Amino acid sequence: MKANGSNQEVSDLDAAYCRAALYSALAIGFQAPTAATLDRLLTAESRLSLIGAAKMLYPSREPNLISLAEGFPDSNDASLAAISSRYRELFGHTVRGPIPPYETEYGNEALFQLPHELGDLMGFYNAFGLTLKPGQRERADHISCECEFLMFLALKESYALEHDDQEMLAETEKAEKLFLRDHLGRFLPTFVSKLRGQEDSGFYGLLGEVCLRFVSAECARLHVSSGAANLALRPADDDRVPMVCGSGAECGAMPGASVPEEADSL
Repeated sequence: MKANGSNQEVSDLDAAYCRAALYSALAIGFQAPTAATLDRLLTAESRLSLIGAAKMLYPSREPNLISLAEGFPDSNDASLAAISSRYRELFGHTVRGPIPPYETEYGNEALFQLPHELGDLMGFYNAFGLTLKPGQRERADHISCECEFLMFLALKESYALEHDDQEMLAETEKAEKLFLRDHLGRFLPTFVSKLRGQEDSGFYGLLGEVCLRFVSAECARLHVSSGAANLALRPADDDRVPMVCGSGAECGAMPGASVPEEADSL
């Protein structure tokens, strides 16, 4: 493949690994911060790896993830207490914080029909042999979990390419398209729009911009429409689980949707 229209050739395998690295960084970044996660994301080595992946995927510097990643604070300068405090201010202690990081909080009732949204997400995860880790505090629709699942799909894509398994490759790409269309790509523009309103240039503002630009580029690459930036939040007093179309069932119906044994949990 030619990366983002440039003259530099990037193999499909290298591109899959780069996408996995970017999704991994996003999954880590949107987790509740700990000393371990900040060390994994904000060390000089980690930032160089992230920038290197962005340069390989987008050598023309569009969608310009590089300058955003360069703006991340260094782990030596980042205060865990300060970042943790900001995380709580932005995302809150409960499901309905100021900026909910949960997909099912976005979209009014008229958009949701039939199968439960969380069940649909678990349909995707289970189709690939994945389960939430025991004791996992976050729901399946947390933005971190969704990024981690897409990281897994990118790694599965690389596995299929390495082993020339065309059936697995086709199944994985289909799952990526459906998941972006019906899940992460659907609510992310609204999530980042709300994040911009609260934090334009801080760490989480930069992380949100990286996520939106990268996912938008992925939607374009896979010919998938992303969601609107003005989805309404589900009423705060509505304790029902929202519902949406059953793409997880579509994914689960795919033959051979198996997973390497070493990657069996999110």
